[in-house]
Parts: sequence; structure tokens; C-alpha cells
Amino acid sequence: MTALASGKGHKDENFPVASWLIKPKHRAPILAFYRFARAADDVADHATASAGEKLSLLDEMQRTQLDSAPEALALRRVLKEHRLSEQHAMLLLEAFRRDVSKLRYADWDELMDYCRYSAMPVGRFVLDVHGEDRAIWPLSDALCAALQVINHLQDCGKDYRELNRVYIPRDQFGDVEALGRAKATPELQRAISALARRTRDLLAQSQPFAGRIADRRLSLEVRIIQTFAEDLDARLMVRDPLSERVHHRRLELVPLALRAFLGSLRRS
Repeated sequence: MTALASGKGHKDENFPVASWLIKPKHRAPILAFYRFARAADDVADHATASAGEKLSLLDEMQRTQLDSAPEALALRRVLKEHRLSEQHAMLLLEAFRRDVSKLRYADWDELMDYCRYSAMPVGRFVLDVHGEDRAIWPLSDALCAALQVINHLQDCGKDYRELNRVYIPRDQFGDVEALGRAKATPELQRAISALARRTRDLLAQSQPFAGRIADRRLSLEVRIIQTFAEDLDARLMVRDPLSERVHHRRLELVPLALRAFLGSLRRS
């Protein structure tokens, strides 16, 4: 996988991944899962590898003997050591296969089905690592799906230009070539705003999530992620991701994290 590696790490993501808030004993399995996902994502997103080569490498990551996929071997060791299921990682691989073979989505339901593989397994894995009650999975699913859609909307121009991949559903916007422009058309901006409003509904569903988590440190991390996501989603309702910055600058994260922390104290 090294030849297709992007060099991107967990600190480069839009949302916290196993931050210092997470207990050290839980960080190792989460980071092993992340590195497995990053390796698979790099394969699916590689600019010059053929679709056949990408699918072959993703299949290799799923096989029992993975001599050429160290990230998969490392994850399997962690799963065995912590007695965790491999189901979340296997679902994630299906998402990356879709990234290779499915470049367009018909409607919101199709996009949510993609999130069922690409995003929801991540949150469920983190909850399993912490031994949390699986009854809160639906709250986690809503937040993870929202994070996925926010990432898609932020990067909609880049995904189209570099990968010919469009996550904005066709029933919302059909002129995909507009994604290659320097500035969004009014029609595209309306579609992005409409999807951001639907994402706001997901974030409303996930609002109780942090308060239902038993592990206090994980609860705080989730509350921070929820706060970051709500702020980004609000930006996407009014900003053009083709010509305006949507991603947070580091200094912008400080007051948002403080707000989440104070909110956590009020609810404790």
C-alpha cells in the first residue's frame, strides 16, 4: 500500500481522531482502525491507479493472509487483543469499493446508504472500544453521517475535479460540470444549502449523543465534534465551497472547543 499512500495522518483530518482526550488504553485500537481506513482510502482516491488495481488491493486488505497490507495485519492484531469484531472494518472496505465503482448518487437515500458503510462503522467501532451500550448506535450513526456529508460538501469541487466523484445527489443538482468552476452557480449553491439543511436535521438527531456516553472523556470529544460539525454546517448554508473557505482554521477551533467544554460542564 505504500506506493499509493497519501502521507495523510490522523492529525490532518477535519474532525478530531483519537485526540488526547481519549484514554491512552483506547487510543491504540482507534488509531489502528484509522490507519487501516486511511490506507484503504488512499487506494480508493489514488489519482492514477486503475479501478481494477484499486479493487484488487482493497480485496487483498480483506483476505486472511495480508503480507502486503501491514495496516490490515496491525488492525487484526488489535481486534484479537481487545476481542473486537471485524465487522466495522469490513463494512468500511465496502464503502471504499463504492468510491471506486460508484461515482454518482441518485438521491438522499442513496447517499445515506453510502454513509451506512463509509461513516457509521467508524463511530460504532469507537463505541465498542469503550464498551459503550449499543443502544446509542443510532445517535452515533446520525452524527457520523452528518460528518460525512459535511466533508463531501466542503470538498465537492475537489472530488469532482480530481476523482470525477459527485456526492451531491442528482435529484438535487444535475449539472455536475458546474462543480469544476471557480465559483458555484446559484443552482449549485441552492443544492449545497439544501443538503446542509438536511444535515442539520441529522445533527439535531445526534445532539443527545454525548450525554448518553458513559466514558466522560469520550463524551467530551463527541461534544466537541458535534460543535465543530454544527458550525461547519451553518457555514455551508451560506458559503460557496468552490470559492470560499469552509474548513476551520486552527484558531477558530479554540472558542468552539471551549463552548463544547462549558456545555459539558453544565450538563454534568
